[in-house]
Amino acid sequence: MSNGKRTLVILTPGFPKDEADTACLPFLQTFIRSLVKADASLNIIVIAFEYPFFSKEYSWHNVTVIACNGRNRGKLHKLFLWRRIWKRIQQLVQRNHVIGFFSLWLGECAMVGKYAASKTGIKHFTWILGQDAKENNRYVKRVHPAGKNLVAISDSIAERFRKNYQCTPGYVIPAGIDTGLFTDPLPAYTIDILGVGSLIPLKQFDVFIKMISLLSKKYPTLKAVIAGEGVDRNKLQSLIEQYRLQDNLQLRGETAHKNVLELMQQSKILLHPSSYEGFAAVCAEALYAGAKVVSFVQPMKQDFENWYVVKNEEEMFSCLDLLLDEKLRSGRRVLTYSSDRSAKEILALYK
Repeated sequence: MSNGKRTLVILTPGFPKDEADTACLPFLQTFIRSLVKADASLNIIVIAFEYPFFSKEYSWHNVTVIACNGRNRGKLHKLFLWRRIWKRIQQLVQRNHVIGFFSLWLGECAMVGKYAASKTGIKHFTWILGQDAKENNRYVKRVHPAGKNLVAISDSIAERFRKNYQCTPGYVIPAGIDTGLFTDPLPAYTIDILGVGSLIPLKQFDVFIKMISLLSKKYPTLKAVIAGEGVDRNKLQSLIEQYRLQDNLQLRGETAHKNVLELMQQSKILLHPSSYEGFAAVCAEALYAGAKVVSFVQPMKQDFENWYVVKNEEEMFSCLDLLLDEKLRSGRRVLTYSSDRSAKEILALYK
């Protein structure tokens, strides 16, 4: 029997293994904390399909998390995983007043979420966050979503999904940032150019290093930092040595979210050379940290103060050169979207 407590079930590939795991999907952590703040009476249950790499139920900041230990294993394992999750969802529906399912990425979570919605009659929405809007997403055919059940994280992702699948998401809701995580006053800046993200080919940190190499010829004392870890680390370290940038550029490795925000508040510029993004939270956070942002990707139709979108490497170099030539950094906090606003807009879908 249902206990009558209103419950939102969030389906996600991964979730922090504990409260200290702040580097795991920080945008999702911020979003869920904002959901709790937006409606304290709402019971939130997170089902993590693949990560953490253990099977158990645990509490994360008083939110119930069910870790299923999928480990991104192959087809047969997937089938057993989905079957186990569906049985768990049935139990949750029996014991709680589930008002909705919310799936992150249009992938396996969306597929299981839609199946659960079809069997229970409970509302289901999917948040399209980036890579899932690209061509050849095999789950789109499996889910066969209706636009009214899709939420895009940005205008650009909504448009890409429309072009690729002739289906327009019904809503655009960015993830937003938690303004309460930033400290006042801003410290003096000690970093000229900061990069934040996974060290993978998509993020194009080789372009970042190329920019530092070119700029260091004019600004020999230039200080740059990249915070992040990934498969490209050794390649990037070799490039730093090849360009003799050991005195100009440091790879910090995996960095806790709190420390990333501290680095942003000490930086003049955030350079984000990624070739593709949904709505990079690091760009929004850097703007609120008082830095200026330079990127290839423009997520929203509107322009944001201190965010410079460039078309190619030549424009990127020119833009960085102009910004570095300015004696002072911006020091002005620019808010794109708050996580509180995003949480309220998501919850409104279920009313």
